[in-house]
Amino acid sequence: MTPPFSPLVSRIAHEGADPWALHWRSRADVAAGKDVIPLSVGDPDLNTPQPVIDKAIERLRANDTHYTESAGRDSLRAAIAAAHRERTGQSVTHENVIFVNGAQAGLCVAAMLISAPGDEVITFDPMYATYPATLQLGGATLVKVPAPASLHFHPDLDALARAITPRTRAIFLATPSNPSGVILTNAELEAIAVLAERHSLWVVSDEVYAGLAPNGRVPSIGARLPEQTLTVSSLSKTHAMTGWRCGWLVGPKALIQHAEMVALCMTYGLPGFIQEAALVAVQLRVQAEAATRTFCQARRDTFYEALRGVAKIKVVLPDAGMFMLLDVRATGIAAGDFAIRLYEAEGVSTLDGAAFGEQTAHFVRVCYAADEAQLLEAAQRIRRFCASL
Repeated sequence: MTPPFSPLVSRIAHEGADPWALHWRSRADVAAGKDVIPLSVGDPDLNTPQPVIDKAIERLRANDTHYTESAGRDSLRAAIAAAHRERTGQSVTHENVIFVNGAQAGLCVAAMLISAPGDEVITFDPMYATYPATLQLGGATLVKVPAPASLHFHPDLDALARAITPRTRAIFLATPSNPSGVILTNAELEAIAVLAERHSLWVVSDEVYAGLAPNGRVPSIGARLPEQTLTVSSLSKTHAMTGWRCGWLVGPKALIQHAEMVALCMTYGLPGFIQEAALVAVQLRVQAEAATRTFCQARRDTFYEALRGVAKIKVVLPDAGMFMLLDVRATGIAAGDFAIRLYEAEGVSTLDGAAFGEQTAHFVRVCYAADEAQLLEAAQRIRRFCASL
């Protein structure tokens, strides 16, 4: 007989079907040479900036392949702190920063450090598909507050206030949001900050897509609530570096010290040649972010126009990011079935909106950070599929 597993395995299991199954099917079909268009994951159709690649190769050849500091090299942490100060106005130094292997790891570390069994953590529905498992790593119960389509996917702040209980420990938010692309306003963040102060709560702000917002910045809660806020970010989306796994946390020094101990247990430091390449990427952030932002905004507008007027779907224009929601209720088909049938009929992969929460259960999510010709072809295929229903 197999010995029992930890209760952790039930907390990290998918809620329902595997949300990534159709995406990996599409990637396998691409590898097999089939005529498919994957629009199911946020991996921009751009290359990592060449100076970043060159630095990684240079440092590899210099044998920068040995152990490094668990929190990351001071030079990289200082550069991240400077970028964070410039973007948010929050006064931080390298001691407020830890470099981790991607924003996903940063969310995991945050969840483990600020919650425990018996606690509750709040996030907004819809949310990124990994949030339910990630935020419950520490044993806390996830409480979902609606950010419904009727509010254009902005959070119901009255519902947020009602959701807070004596067991609440943190509020997790993302701006711009994945999947909706919504940017939280100053007024919304102020309301959240007031509640966090009143109830002595942590706030974890996922700002991975901030560099893709207009002018490369979003209203940020870190400067308003520096001793209670953890900001998560990375180079994945803004620099087309998804596979490099370069992310970080910015927060109070004491929490960063605890995060370093978690990193010591998990990774024991990250590759030196990757860190030196990441340092170049952070130094190039203005140009790199501007290029990716221009690319994404142009693709968003192109795809939105190409899908306007398609029978039986309603397109939601995002504020920023890489994703667009399509309301498919008028088709009479459940969103998950719509995604599968669209792929089988036309070879366009999307994600079932139910993977992101109840508020997007009637939507599918598409990534528009793709080749323009592919986007236009995908729009034609979606149009043809909807006409056939």
